Amino acid sequence: MTDPQASSRNAVHPGSAFWRMQGIGKRYGGVVALEDVDFACAPGAIHAILGENGAGKSTLIKIAAGVVQPSAGKLVLDGAEVTFATPQAANSQGTVCIFQELSLMPDLSVADNICMAEPPCRWGLIDHREQRRRAEALLSRVGCEDVHPLELVKNLPLSRRQMVEIAKALGRNPRMLILDEATSALTAADVEKVYEILRDLRRQGMAILYISHRMHEIEELADTCSVFRNGRHIETFAKGARSDNEIVQLMIGREYTQIYPAKPVRETRPVPELEVSKLSWSNRLSEISLSVGKGEIVGLGGLDGQGQRELLLALFGVLRGVSGEVKIDGNKVRLSSPRFAKSDEIGVALIPEDRKSEGLLLPMSVRDNISMASIGRFTRGIFIDRQRQNAEIDEMARRLSIKVGDIDDPVATLSGGNQQKVVIAKWLMTDARIVLLNDPTRGIDVGTKQEIYQLLRDLADAGTAILLYTTDYDELIGCCDRVSIMYDGRIVRELTGDAINEENIVASALNLTLDGQAETAKPAGEPL
Repeated sequence: MTDPQASSRNAVHPGSAFWRMQGIGKRYGGVVALEDVDFACAPGAIHAILGENGAGKSTLIKIAAGVVQPSAGKLVLDGAEVTFATPQAANSQGTVCIFQELSLMPDLSVADNICMAEPPCRWGLIDHREQRRRAEALLSRVGCEDVHPLELVKNLPLSRRQMVEIAKALGRNPRMLILDEATSALTAADVEKVYEILRDLRRQGMAILYISHRMHEIEELADTCSVFRNGRHIETFAKGARSDNEIVQLMIGREYTQIYPAKPVRETRPVPELEVSKLSWSNRLSEISLSVGKGEIVGLGGLDGQGQRELLLALFGVLRGVSGEVKIDGNKVRLSSPRFAKSDEIGVALIPEDRKSEGLLLPMSVRDNISMASIGRFTRGIFIDRQRQNAEIDEMARRLSIKVGDIDDPVATLSGGNQQKVVIAKWLMTDARIVLLNDPTRGIDVGTKQEIYQLLRDLADAGTAILLYTTDYDELIGCCDRVSIMYDGRIVRELTGDAINEENIVASALNLTLDGQAETAKPAGEPL
């Protein structure tokens, strides 16, 4: 971070804060989520909230948004103590939150979702013409003129749904806007739009609380930063007062070490575990050929929406009408269903993009979610070997350091990072030979990311073949042995060795020619 003289200029002073939390505590049974937290924010400023998953950030904003009630302490708005019994009560006082897990109704239209809280009415009925007009205006405000207000939300890609969520929040005319990982699902172009929207809102005097694990976003936007760790408010400082490494050390409570484990040095490419030849589907995938060797991590890069998600779904047997050839361990297979793909015979696992809707059953326990995909291993007829099941679940929870009060608690009570670990644990329980990952660290803190990177390398070292799609260029560079770049449903280039760098990844993602990389960056399909 830069601008160290900003400390005195941007720090929140007692007289300038219009929103305060004083002595806030929150307990869930025996788990302390927040303890004696004092926190304040000022109008006309972007205040970043930093911390690992489980640090208390989500609980903090849920209290501010009226989703949960504090166990201790008080909330002060404009100098007066307030109580928000419901999110509607918080909204009425101008506090609006955009959560990482979207609140949209998938079977309703975009316009219905945007105007859901206060739909325009005429003669006691919803005025659909006015509702559409409002939705169009708000979509234009967030730069989404390409989204039709009558389109069903379920038909939109995740990045567009995220922008609709932002438009919906702005329609409530907030005084304080809270954003929880609001850019984690966005394309690069949409991220820039959100930046400009937030800067404009700051100029208008709005208070903005911004939660993000992406340090470059904090540097780009924040005026003030507050670090939380283990449910406590550790420190508040102005942008530029702390270096990135110092901030990370405050977040994790220990010295920051190298985040990516070392890659193995190979003289030859390993024996392929997964081979794909001329795979095509609809108009989304075209003539894709790639391989993933035993013990190898192969990255999928490219701009979001170039067919990466569809490729992973095809390899997990989700899509119908896929053509081309797939070989696993040298044997040609037809991946007809997820059940067949995850079978012992095939051994494929998929870590999905959206852990809430695709990876977990939130009301069910941590224990049940972990064992869901592998329950057949513990079943004899109609009976389940509970002793063996519990022993393996407990070992998996220990191995992945899943932080949970009780393993029989609903998985919904866990932080985002620990929920992601549960999704990974669920599929590791199947002893998969091939692991497909769709942006597995989206919205995850730096400490948990480090654990996941080490886990992926450990799995690869044990012989697992890993195909990793990520929108984070640093992950492609730091984790992957090879990177295949997708563009318009095709693999246009493969990068290896020193050619796996940001310049080459970006150029390839735009389908531009790479100069001077004849030995290490080759068009897809060419032998190395």
